[in-house]
Amino acid sequence: MSDADLDRLCINTIRTLSIDAIQKAKSGHPGTPMGIAPVAYGLWQKLLNFDPADPIWPNRDRFVLSAGHASMLLYSLLHLTRTQAVNHEYEQVGHQSVTLDDIKSFRQLDSACPGHPEYHWTSGVEATTGPLGQGVAMSVGLAMAEAWLAAYFNRPGYDIVDWRTYSLCGDGCMMEGISGEAASMAGHLKLGKLCWIYDSNRVTIEGKTNVAFTEEVATRFLAYGWSVQHVRDANEAKEVLGAFNLAIRETGHPTLIIIESHIGYGAPHKQDSAEAHGEPLGDDEVKLTKAFYGWPEDAQFLVPDGVYEHFAEGIGKRGATKNAEWKALFAGYAKAHPDLAAQFDAMQKRELPPGWDSAIPVFPADPKGIATRESSGTVENAIAKNLPWLVGGAADLAPSTKTRMTFEGAGDFQSDSYGGRNVHYGVREHAMGAAVNGMALAKLRSFGSGFMIFSDYMRNPIRLSAIMELPALYIFTHDSIGVGEDGPTHQPVEQLVGLRSVPGLITLRPGDANEVVEAWKVILKLKHEPACLILCRQALPTLDRSRYAPASGVAKGAYVLADFGGAPPKVILIGTGSEVALCIDAAEALAAEGVPARLVSMPSCELFEQQDAAYRESVLPDAIDARVAVEQASTIGWAHYVGRKGAVVGMKTFGASAPLKNLLTKFGFTTENLVKVAKEQIATHSD
Repeated sequence: MSDADLDRLCINTIRTLSIDAIQKAKSGHPGTPMGIAPVAYGLWQKLLNFDPADPIWPNRDRFVLSAGHASMLLYSLLHLTRTQAVNHEYEQVGHQSVTLDDIKSFRQLDSACPGHPEYHWTSGVEATTGPLGQGVAMSVGLAMAEAWLAAYFNRPGYDIVDWRTYSLCGDGCMMEGISGEAASMAGHLKLGKLCWIYDSNRVTIEGKTNVAFTEEVATRFLAYGWSVQHVRDANEAKEVLGAFNLAIRETGHPTLIIIESHIGYGAPHKQDSAEAHGEPLGDDEVKLTKAFYGWPEDAQFLVPDGVYEHFAEGIGKRGATKNAEWKALFAGYAKAHPDLAAQFDAMQKRELPPGWDSAIPVFPADPKGIATRESSGTVENAIAKNLPWLVGGAADLAPSTKTRMTFEGAGDFQSDSYGGRNVHYGVREHAMGAAVNGMALAKLRSFGSGFMIFSDYMRNPIRLSAIMELPALYIFTHDSIGVGEDGPTHQPVEQLVGLRSVPGLITLRPGDANEVVEAWKVILKLKHEPACLILCRQALPTLDRSRYAPASGVAKGAYVLADFGGAPPKVILIGTGSEVALCIDAAEALAAEGVPARLVSMPSCELFEQQDAAYRESVLPDAIDARVAVEQASTIGWAHYVGRKGAVVGMKTFGASAPLKNLLTKFGFTTENLVKVAKEQIATHSD
């Protein structure tokens, strides 16, 4: 059999495995895997530097399936290339990532082939995708990471970082606003090793794309500063490979390859139909399609003789050779540059370098204090000097979020200075969140920052970071009605409870400068959880820790800051962030009146819930029913800690535009009101 015949056989195997899996599951999207299979096959088999035997080889090319509904395309490739599985400890576990049985259980419980590709769940999947546009935006972060890593680690004769990022997307990705944000950013940064493959099949769930999408995509991307190519037929292998080779030779611009395909190619009755895109073909159509491919009509999950071997001779052999060459190069690099090699190895396992926390300050007690955004900026700079791969920035708000790294040599990440540590994301919160994820996928400790109200623009990337178990960091300042005159549009109310509702996300709202210190220590030790650091604009007292418990209690999520007026307390006050200082004033006022009160600082509900029952009881004893939670945010969720009859001083409406003191009075965040509410609680629970 000729190579061309073997290529055709492999392409049709990808198609038929996808068809059979989707038909057996009675669920899925067969159109794109069928139509774009020749393109994906050409890239993987002929060009992609990926070693199926070592899918986490650091210098591999990255392939991100942004059109995540076409997951069977990727699963078929991973199976046919015999890609090996890797566990959370980065160890190979001796079996394939995707077996034929996994494909047969596509979209079923615990299968390695879930409905959309999931990072960490299926080795060889570079990013969790499905929400359209997220994959291409994460690919920009991956390309940014490659550029930074190359600038930092490469030395003459030792280009240990030299890989490309490809992302396959469709019409839906192009319609989502995040793709425009991300493409604009990539064009500005001149990310020449980034290539998006746009499967222009002109079909979405509602039918032909022209009912909603008639723009000239090529012109848009030329305006972004991209190199744009157009391939008229996905089945023309020579044109497809030629386009990829041109993209590889392009160094000054990212590349968009627009490839026209027929969705459900080969399904005679459902070609270019929404049905072929969004649902199984049906038994009769499956037979007709297989007949069109020259395939046995009744064969199920057939992998013909020679297919595995052909993949092994192509991507398998090339990937193994490239990997071996890289390992030899890295061995020489380790001898010539041992410190850098040690850093590179530590980064791959998400470990921290020795002394990363040696310069972190301890803030002296100060009744006037400092805003937590200010203290966080100080801590960030102290850490960044000793953690070289801490890289990040803001959505055009660094002067306000205080996230700029200001030490000598920090620099800006730009097209002429890829080694810079400060990333300017522009007013692109959504793309920033996805880029942070992409950089974290490449093992950088990446962060993005903005005003907390704009976390709403970033909810999908934040959610995906939790699903992927990435230690991404999102820093949000201006966290409450403390924004003052800016009013309800800029005063977050419902955002905290929304973030706390995300499984696997650690949210920390520190109450003074030294709680900020401890919050950073917690965050940077995380390996599989993202974090949101919630910071205030207004100055907060720096507590005298000779009078109050050590701020190290932050690591447990909540701790007893102090018992005022002796023990046992009659009421517990629970505060977070800027409200901790207010609770101190109220507790002192109660104690002065002979009412013992306990003050609990709770910067992280999630961390507190991770503690054992005995610790949680020691902080919030069941015997003390009188409880008041205080937070300038939605009251939802606090009943878990204060009980059904407990009190919550919080926000039940949006904020208002006024000076801060007026707002605090209007919404009840005053010492007098807290004392009143605490006494009411004591009375209620004394009945």
